[in-house]
Amino acid sequence: MIASASAKIILLGEHAVVYGVPAIAIPVSDVRAFASVTPEPIGTGLRIIADDLAQVLPIDVNVDVVDHALAYTARKVLKSVHSPPPDATITVRSDIPMASGLGSGAAVSTALARALCSMLNVELSDEALNAIIYDVEKVHHGTPSGIDNTVIVYERPVYFVRDQRTETLRIQESFHFLIADTGKSALTKIAVGDVRVLYERDRAFVLAKLLAIQALVEQARLALESGDASALGRLMTENHAHLRDLTVSSLELDDLVAAALNAGALGAKLSGGGRGGNMIALVTPPACETVRTALIDAGAVRVLSTNLETTT
Repeated sequence: MIASASAKIILLGEHAVVYGVPAIAIPVSDVRAFASVTPEPIGTGLRIIADDLAQVLPIDVNVDVVDHALAYTARKVLKSVHSPPPDATITVRSDIPMASGLGSGAAVSTALARALCSMLNVELSDEALNAIIYDVEKVHHGTPSGIDNTVIVYERPVYFVRDQRTETLRIQESFHFLIADTGKSALTKIAVGDVRVLYERDRAFVLAKLLAIQALVEQARLALESGDASALGRLMTENHAHLRDLTVSSLELDDLVAAALNAGALGAKLSGGGRGGNMIALVTPPACETVRTALIDAGAVRVLSTNLETTT
């Protein structure tokens, strides 16, 4: 038996979300983490094999220390469903690039939790699973916003405001995206800290940018829910301009955004912490390969594609 979970990406509102501005994130359903279960002889116990990390983790449900996110996930699930560890091996692997802002940690934990529940033949509601994965995210990030686990567990686009209940969005038309990796890593906390310094130095300037981003996010929600791809693309590109003004873009990101737009993308912007990492472009299906080629030619080390399908 195999369980899986999608990646995720921020569509609009990153950085501004720190200051209470809404953000929109979407699942990247074409890029996933997987967990497969193999039953073992009685008395073997439960172990997790993390192929991508070359680790084997035996699980003792009586141990309460947060020693590893995957082991912690398994223990949280077992305690939630009041079950002893089954005699099984769960092997996890992921096609989601690590440390790339695509939610690899939350996706792997979600796939593992689903595989374990399947092995035990028990059901765990999305709400309960989301609470578990949020706790696991604290192992990765300390004080996570909750946006990653929510998008990934529900595999739905979400409208997120810090410290408020997250809303899932209804999508009327399909949207097609390309996600390009600059190949340059950058620490989100440094970019966030630099924006904070800018805020303290020139509060009026930053507040104006935050209000502008908020307006874009609200309009983008309407565009997503009404199926207006042209409007969404324009809003994404405007969001990138504001993020560039907030000093969180980079030469590499700007080059990829320009390449995508020049090749016919409806819109493009950096996604996540910035200063490196990924950008996202909204494309029409006929323009997809042309834009993909342009991104590679402009220096992208990897280009992923994903469709945001209609929801009910």
